This record gives sequence, structure tokens and C-alpha cells, in this order.
Amino acid sequence: MGSISGGCVEGDAILLAHAVLADGEARAARFGFSDDRAHTAGLACGGEVDVLAYVLSPDDEIVQRALAAAGRDERVTLALGLDGQHRGRVADASVLTRLASTAGHELADSARHGQTRPIAGGAWLALAHAPRARLIIVGAGEHAAALCRVAAVSCFAVTVCDPWPLLVTAERFPDASELVVADPAEYLARLAADPASTDTRTAVCVLSHDERVDIPALQAALGMDVGFVGAMGARSTVAHRALALRDRGVSDDDLARLHSPLGLDLGGSTPEETAVAIVAEIIAVGNGRSGTPLRNAAGPIHAHALPTPSPSAPGGPDAPVLRSRHCVSYQP
Repeated sequence: MGSISGGCVEGDAILLAHAVLADGEARAARFGFSDDRAHTAGLACGGEVDVLAYVLSPDDEIVQRALAAAGRDERVTLALGLDGQHRGRVADASVLTRLASTAGHELADSARHGQTRPIAGGAWLALAHAPRARLIIVGAGEHAAALCRVAAVSCFAVTVCDPWPLLVTAERFPDASELVVADPAEYLARLAADPASTDTRTAVCVLSHDERVDIPALQAALGMDVGFVGAMGARSTVAHRALALRDRGVSDDDLARLHSPLGLDLGGSTPEETAVAIVAEIIAVGNGRSGTPLRNAAGPIHAHALPTPSPSAPGGPDAPVLRSRHCVSYQP
């Protein structure tokens, strides 16, 4: 089932859970440690841990609907009461809006960003599950196969599209969520006509190494409302490709969206190393980060502009903010 800190917090948390099971009343506890004792508790950076224990009924319709939707990798957001009479209560958006009208808007914002965070001044905790971000790979060569593996491990839902059926096989791409044998430009045009099929978290990477495929596919991708469009290629190829796209009517503004050469400068050369560099750039762009080494950067490692919890809520004003990773499976 997992653990909280991997240290001595677990023993007290079990006692807390037994007390809740005895009378059904939700309870909260805060565990704080000095830096010299933090490693004993499993807190590598010191600080505090807030634990809320509450009864989650398997018959709760709100919870069951949420679990079913999360199992289908659909967007789900619930709210968990942290203090007062609603401590330990699980609510959906409709219930929360009735209880705290402004919190309904905060919950919707958490859903869009897939964030688990305090809302309503810290009185509630938004629990968000966002579908996996989508990566569409154009091309089915060795670099595409490596990118599919690395992206799938990084919780992307990967589609591989190539016109050659001998290359687009489950044996070569066992981690792909979808295999498409089609002209990539035509496939992307179909997606563009269906706004529900992609969003601003979608990335398109063109790796076919064939300009007859690359250029029409990039023209289609740059016309879509997706968050990332990239293409492999040497700098001479990038320059030639830009001229060809301009000749097809692609604007300078759209060309500025194209990440090419593709990937962060990690110095790798193998398909796997290249795939790591590509996925790293997609993640950095999606989070609005530069890819700078953390030791050379200043400020918080996890920077999110989130509301501050109230002092009375578990976590208090200095409670840590957690960002949902899309591979999490919620269990009652």
C-alpha cells in the first residue's frame, strides 16, 4: 500500500488509523523534526509531515465514480475536508460548490493542471488525477522505438504513426498505447478536426528522417493547438526544413514553436540517450522550465503559485504542495 516517510512516522500513523477505525472520527496529526533527526524519520530535508486519517467507505458513490473514471485514465478531481465539521469528508465539484462556492473554481483549476493542493484557504484538499499527457511520434525507426520506451516510462500515452506497416508493430513498440499505420499528415489532420483528441499537454515529435513525410507532418502539427512540436535533424536539415515549411505557407510565428534540433543538450548519441534528451525537453517546456541543472538555479525546486492553507488546517501555512504524477492509481 505504500508508506508516508519510510521512517518512524509509520508507527504513529498506524496508531492514528486504529483510533479512527474505532470510532469513525477523522483525526489529524503533525510530525515535526529537527534537521539532525530528520533522517531517522525518513525526511531527507527535515521539515514537517501532516497526516490525516479518515474512513473511506467502499459504498461511497462519489468515490466509486472517481475510481472508475481514474481506472479509465479520465480526468478526476475530488476534494477532501481538512478541518472543522467537514474533516475527512470526500466531496465532488457539485457538493463542494454548495459548501464553499469559491472553492468550486479552485477545484476546477486543480483539475485542469492535475494538481493535488490545498484550496478554500486550506479547509479542503483538491485530489486531482489528470489523464496521461499524449505523445504522438511520427516515424517508426530505432530512435522512435527508444523514444516510445522512455516516454511510456515517463507516463506519456504514446501513439506511433508511420505509413509502413512492417515497421509499426506491437513487437517493435510494446509500450505504445496506439499504433497507427497511415500517412502522418493525414492522421494529424484528422486529430486537428477533433479538438477532444488532443490538448495543450499533447506533444508531437517527428522522427521519420524522410522529408516527404516530415514536412507535411510538421505543417499539420504546427497548425494544431498542441503544447509541443519537435523534429529531429542536423542543423543543415533544420534550415532546409524551415525554408520548405515557409514555402508551404507556414508563418514565422508557427515556425518559432518548432523545437528543432530536438532535445536538450545532454551530449548523448545512442537512440536511448537521445530519447532521454527529447523527453526531458518536453517535460521542461510543459512545466515552463529551462532545463538548467538544479544546482545552478535559485529558488524553490517545485515552484507552484498555490493558495496558502489556513493555520487551523492540517498542514498549516507551511504545508508542502504535492503535484500529481499521472501514473498514480488511487485505491480506497
